Amino acid sequence: MKIRSFAKLGGAVALSALVLAGCGSKSTQSQKKELTWVQQSNMTTMDISKVTDQIGAQTLNNSNEGLLRMAEHNKVVPGVAKNYQVSKDGKTWTFNLRHSKWSDGSPVTAKDFVFSWRQTVDPKTAGQYAYIFANIKNATKINSGKMATSKLGVKADGNYKLVVTLEKPQTYFKYLVADVEFFPQKASAVKKYGSKYGTTSQDMAYNGPFKMTGWTGTNDTWHLVRNKNYWNAKKVKLDKVNFQVIKTPETFLNQYQDNKVQVTPLVGQQVKQYKNNKDYVLRSNAATWYLEMNQHKYKFFRNVNIRKALSLTVDRKQFTNKVLADGSIPAKGFVAADMSTHNGKDFADDAYVKSAVESNMALAKKYWAKGMKETGKKTVSFNLMADDTDAGKKTAEYLQSRFTKLPGLKIKNLNIPYKTRLARSQDGQFDMVVTEWIADFPDPITFLSLMQSNNAYNNGPWQNKEYDQLTTNAEGRDANRPNARWNDMVKAGKLLANQEGVIPLYQQAQPQLVKSSVKGIQAFPTAPLWDWSKTTVK
Repeated sequence: MKIRSFAKLGGAVALSALVLAGCGSKSTQSQKKELTWVQQSNMTTMDISKVTDQIGAQTLNNSNEGLLRMAEHNKVVPGVAKNYQVSKDGKTWTFNLRHSKWSDGSPVTAKDFVFSWRQTVDPKTAGQYAYIFANIKNATKINSGKMATSKLGVKADGNYKLVVTLEKPQTYFKYLVADVEFFPQKASAVKKYGSKYGTTSQDMAYNGPFKMTGWTGTNDTWHLVRNKNYWNAKKVKLDKVNFQVIKTPETFLNQYQDNKVQVTPLVGQQVKQYKNNKDYVLRSNAATWYLEMNQHKYKFFRNVNIRKALSLTVDRKQFTNKVLADGSIPAKGFVAADMSTHNGKDFADDAYVKSAVESNMALAKKYWAKGMKETGKKTVSFNLMADDTDAGKKTAEYLQSRFTKLPGLKIKNLNIPYKTRLARSQDGQFDMVVTEWIADFPDPITFLSLMQSNNAYNNGPWQNKEYDQLTTNAEGRDANRPNARWNDMVKAGKLLANQEGVIPLYQQAQPQLVKSSVKGIQAFPTAPLWDWSKTTVK
C-alpha cells in the first residue's frame, strides 16, 4: 500500500494539512462540521483492484469498508463483519457479516467480497496488489493464468457469511482483510461503469462512513460527505471532509497562526522552531524512503560494489538532521523500526547491518573503483528521479551532491509530479528513483515480500534466489513456527542489506501543529494512515 505500502507515497501524507472548511467564523465552522484536508498530490484511481497510491487508499479507507477496520495501537475492529472465527489449523477463516448497505441503499453481501477478490487476482485486471492475495487458496495459480477465478479460496455461504480458505496459516490475515485491496466491490457498478470504474467519484460505489463527490479524475479538489446508509452512521460526526491539492504547504503555517487552520504540517526548520509548542505533535510512520536502481536496464547497477559505494556516500544522520530537519530518522534498514517485535526485540535491530547504512566516503571510493573496473566503465551518468515536492527536491539535491564525489559520476536530477513518478517507476522508465514504502500491516514481511524476484513492486528488479527462498520459507514452511519464521525474515533482511538490493535512506516522521478544537483524528503508523470517521470539531 504499498505506498501506499502501500503504495509508494511521494511525501504527500507527510505534507498534509487539516483546514477548517471555509475558514469563516467559529460558529459557522462548528455548525457545518466540515474539515478540509490538504494533499500534495492527486489520486491515481479509486478502483479497489488497481489502487496503489496512499492518497487513493486513505480516501477509500473512509469512503468504503472491508470485513474489519484498522484501529489505533495495531488493533483491528469489526467492519462489515461483526465477528469471525478461525479454524484450529489456521487455514479457514469464517466471517459473519452484519446487514450493512451500499450508499444507494442496496445490501452489501458476501458475494460482493467474492466478486472483488476474484476481480483483483484475475490476470486480466493486472492489479499490482494481486500478490497480497497469494496465501488464499489457488490465488497464485489464478493470477498466473493457470486456473479460473472461480477456484479462488473464498465463497459466500448465503448472503451474510464469507468463508476463506488459506494455503497455510497466516496469523496477520486479520490485518490484510482491513486493507483496501480486500474491500467489497459491487459487481453491478463495476459492470455498469466499465473502464470508467473508479476514475471519477460518480463512477464508483461506496459502503463506508463517507461517500466521495466532486472528483473528475484530474481535478485538485474532491469531497467526502457523510454516508447516511453506513451501518454506523450515527457515530460519524463530520458532515463533510473537503480535499484540495496544494504543493506549497508551508503557507499554512501563517494560516495556523491566524487561527484559520487547525492542523498544519511542519517542514524543515519549522520543526526546530515549534517542537516545544504545546500544539506540537510528532507522529511516526512505518515508512521507509529508499533508492531503487533500474538493474534491468543498466548492467552497471547489478554490480554490488557500485551499489555499496553509492550507499556509503550518504550521511543519513546529516541528511535527516540538517536537510530534512523534520523529525525523520536515519533508516536502520529497509524494514521500518518500531513496527514489529518478537520476544521483545525490534526487527530493525535484529536485522541491522551497520555497514549497509553507515557513511564512509573513503571506503565508498574504494568500492567505486572496484565496481568501475569490474563493469569496464570510466565515466557514468544517470538520471535521479524524485517527486517535485519540497522533500523530494531536497533529497535529490543532497544525493546529487554526495554521489558526484565519486570519480567519473554525473547525476541529472529529475523532479516530477508524484503521479508521474509512480507511473514511470512501474513501467521501468527510470535510472534511479527516490521512492517510499509504507507498511500495509505491522509485520516485517510487508516490506520483505516487495523484494522477491517476481513481486510487481520490485521495479529494479533486484533478484536473489537465496532471498526468495528465505521469504518463501517465512510464508510457507515456517509460517506457523514463530521463532523459525522470525529467523527467516532476519536472515532475509540482512542479506538484502549486505547486497544493497535497495539503498535505504530514512524513516519518515509527520510533525504537525494541532489545535485543541480538533479531536479524534485516528492516525496509524501503517497504511491507511488516517481515519476521519471519529473526528470532531468544536
